[in-house]
Amino acid sequence: MIAELLPREVSAVEMFGDPDGTPDLFPEEAAVVARAVPKRRQEFATVRACARTALERIGGPRVPLLPGERGAPGWPPGFIGSMTHCTGYRAAVVAAAGRGLASLGVDAEPHEALRDPGVVEMVTLPGEREHLAKLAASHPRVRWERLLFSAKESVYKAWFPLTGRWLGFEEARIAFDPDAGAFTAELLVPGPVVDGVPIRRFAGRWLVRDGLLVTAIAVPAPRPVPAGGITG
Repeated sequence: MIAELLPREVSAVEMFGDPDGTPDLFPEEAAVVARAVPKRRQEFATVRACARTALERIGGPRVPLLPGERGAPGWPPGFIGSMTHCTGYRAAVVAAAGRGLASLGVDAEPHEALRDPGVVEMVTLPGEREHLAKLAASHPRVRWERLLFSAKESVYKAWFPLTGRWLGFEEARIAFDPDAGAFTAELLVPGPVVDGVPIRRFAGRWLVRDGLLVTAIAVPAPRPVPAGGITG
């Protein structure tokens, strides 16, 4: 599913659930979840098995993938990536750094209404709530409020490796294109600067299938301006 939403240069691996037995972890990884409940240990191990396979497919090393600041996964030098897991689904996406992409962010959620109605107020801006109401009227089969939550999670996962800063739900405005399976995220605070170029919005894609919804963002690296500037 998730590979459909990302450029070809991204290596994507997904599992619909967990394999029999817990995938092997490096000792450093096992220490991170040593006191976690079995469900959490299983998710942690399975999504890292996905990530290691994705890395191996593009020549990456087999190394511990440890959570860093704010839980963001640490990738080996020269690689970027993102992980996600929810009930019935685990996925990891990886790309070589410096190959046209600056950052990746992915998220998966069950295709269900948010359990707490108050969450919608917490994660949306007034204009977004109007947008969701119109989408719900025209495309009622999609749980748009859950999709928006997922899109903002993908935004944050793409944002944090570029900035090292927190991004609140109210600091990005999401707009969906229901026919193209796409969305845009307008950053309402100063965005990351990549190779001297400020980024003001992210473009993402989404799909809903088999009781799941997934969102993905691939942030392109800015193209350098040729010496002498733009001509023609």
